[in-house]
This record gives sequence, C-alpha cells and structure tokens, in this order.
Amino acid sequence: MAFSTLAKSFQVCSRSHAIIFTRASRKASTNVGFIGLGNMGGFMAKNLMNKGHKLVVYDVSKAATEALAKAGATVAKNPADVAAQSGTVVTMLPNNDIVTNVYTGKDGVFEGLQSGSILLDSSTVDPSVPTALEKIANSKGSFFLDTPVSGGVIAAQSGELTFMVGGDKQIFEKAQDVLSGMGKKLVHCGGIGMGQAAKICNNMLLGISMAGVAEAMNLGIRLGLDGKQLMDIINNSTGRCWSSEIYNPVPGLMPNVPSARDYEGGFYSGLIAKDLGLAQGLATRTGSPIPMGALASQIYRLMCKAGLEVRDFSSVYKFIQDGQKI
Repeated sequence: MAFSTLAKSFQVCSRSHAIIFTRASRKASTNVGFIGLGNMGGFMAKNLMNKGHKLVVYDVSKAATEALAKAGATVAKNPADVAAQSGTVVTMLPNNDIVTNVYTGKDGVFEGLQSGSILLDSSTVDPSVPTALEKIANSKGSFFLDTPVSGGVIAAQSGELTFMVGGDKQIFEKAQDVLSGMGKKLVHCGGIGMGQAAKICNNMLLGISMAGVAEAMNLGIRLGLDGKQLMDIINNSTGRCWSSEIYNPVPGLMPNVPSARDYEGGFYSGLIAKDLGLAQGLATRTGSPIPMGALASQIYRLMCKAGLEVRDFSSVYKFIQDGQKI
C-alpha cells in the first residue's frame, strides 16, 4: 500500500484512537522502558535519566545494562518485562528482523504490554515494519510511533538528536516529553511509516555525501594539498556538508570523531549499508531512480566484505585511499 494511502487511513482512525488513549493511559506506568543500549541507545537512555525519567532497560549485552544500572536504571529480564513495567517504551535496534522479533517474538514487548502504553521505535527499518506493528499495538489498546533519529553518536551523546516521527499527531504530542529528553528537534512527518521514509532518504544522502567527501579529500591530499587547509576551504565553499564540517573522515583533522580513533565506535559501515539497501528497495517499489544511492550502496557493501562492517562508516576514506581493509 502506498505511504500516502497509509497516512490517510490512519488519520481516519485518529479520533477513536485518541479516545482509547484517554481512557487507557490512566493505567500505564510512568516509567520509560528502553530496549537497545548500543552506541546510540546507551546515550539516549542516559539522557532520559538525566532529565528525571525512571528507566527500565534491556539489552542482550550485560555490560550495557550494568552501566545503566549503576546510574539508577532497573534492569528487566526481557522485552516483555520492560513493557510490563513501563508506560512508554523506546526501542533502538539494528534491523527489520530484530525489531519485529523484539516486539512480536517470545518474551517480546507485546507479551507484557500495558494498555494505554506508547511504543516509540527509533530504529531505522522499512516503513512496512511500523505499519504492521502499529496495527498490533492498537489491537491491544496501545499506540505505536516510528521515531527514527538523525545526528549520529555525537548528537545522541549531547541530547541534540532530530526525531522524524510517523503516526497519529495526538499521540506524537503525548510522546514529546520523552522524545525531547533525547533530542532538540521533533518533526511530525505524517502517518505511520513516514518517519522511516524521511530517515531512509536522509541516510541515503548521508552515505552519498560521506563517500563524496572521502573521494575529494583523498584526491586533494594526493595532489599535494594540506588536509586541514583543504577541509577549511571546503567548509567555507559550496562543497560544505555535515560529512565535511562535523564528521570529517580524514584522520588527524578533527578531534572527537571516529576518524580520530581509528574509526572505532560511531555509525557502523554495516548499518549504512543496510540503510542504503532499504533505500534501494523503496526506490524499486516506487519506481524512483537512485543511481548515486545505488553506487554508494555497492561501495559500503564492498567495505563490509573487506572487514570494515563494524568500523564507522567514515572509514570509507581509508577504503578509497588504500583499496583494502585497515
């Protein structure tokens, strides 16, 4: 079904959903549940705690949950346990299959869901995933929004993420207190799945721009230009972008970015490859040509094959420079 049709059909139901929310929300806990405490989720959860929210957390990594427990969070035994103790649940997970399993699988969120709860999935997935999960949540008297983010690990740490939100606008307004605890800009993009549509378009451009910055920087340095001087020229010229100005991929030019620490941490190359794959699928579905996106997808897939899957995606600079894994 087309995204516009989904958005319209959801709006028809919004009034009845709002009535259910008013009646059921009295039963929901004020705790915030958080599932997925990786490079992004860990910082997002900490920021919620810093804003005074009581957290119930779960992750497959014991080290990740222990770090939050030391800060005062309650550690749940599984996603169902998180949902049973929380009125709002945030998930930040790697891909379609994991998101679906965390919600619908054994000991999943839907097994412990409180009536009137709000579910916020900040993962980057195909828009069909939140569309399906929202239907299940509504059938249980609860609500689902797709809430993917932009800004990377730096913005996750500082609490300055941008949230692109799809779903009922009244529920979006109810969720703003939690979302604003992790981000500075909250954008309602339309009906369910529209947040994911916006995020996938953004990440396709991000993958293209990072590869472009890497190519330009590599060419300039090989021509004999000083890297810092070239970066300054680009950032004061028409080539300036987030990848050049905030997250430059060349080692030694900027502090506190993955290129300054051998591309450890950050946004894994495997994840941008996954997002570019989602963009290709949606392009096929809508008949939209994306030649640059397709080429970027192939570059990052080759990087993953070369052993860079769990290095930050800005390692595309080293991949282009060396033509082999680090």
